[in-house]
Amino acid sequence: MRLTLVVTCTLAVAVSKAVAAPPTTGLLVPGFSLGGLALGDTKATVEAAWGRAYGRCRSCPRETWYFNYFAFQPRGAAVELRRGRVAAIYTLYQPPGWRTKLGLELGDPAARVTSSYGALVRRQCRGYYALLLARGRAVTAFYVLDERLWAFGLASPGIPVCR
Repeated sequence: MRLTLVVTCTLAVAVSKAVAAPPTTGLLVPGFSLGGLALGDTKATVEAAWGRAYGRCRSCPRETWYFNYFAFQPRGAAVELRRGRVAAIYTLYQPPGWRTKLGLELGDPAARVTSSYGALVRRQCRGYYALLLARGRAVTAFYVLDERLWAFGLASPGIPVCR
């Protein structure tokens, strides 16, 4: 009976750790959520959803957590915090399997962004640009590099969209 209890507890911990990780396939709901997280979520909510295996940016203006799929490789997602709550969420280095509700996927031609979401504001960043969709109290960013959709972002008003 004791062995059964130990095995059950071990499995419960393993399952909770497997569930609490950055998503390998994430969904962008413009103006609302990215990868299951929403603007305003608490640190505890982020850790419950994506786990505690994150790196902290030392040179970022706001507290930023990086969730990379593999150590020392940049692909994954990030969360910026303001006063302990999510102020921005974005993908890093075109992780595969991330898409929008309309089926737009990272890696798609940039023209699919505007054909899916209409005319968007273009913001030039260093080496890439962002197509911006303001909806509610959020700005959704579609990051474009070499005319391919490179990343998704979701930010609170006042958070810079260029990284």
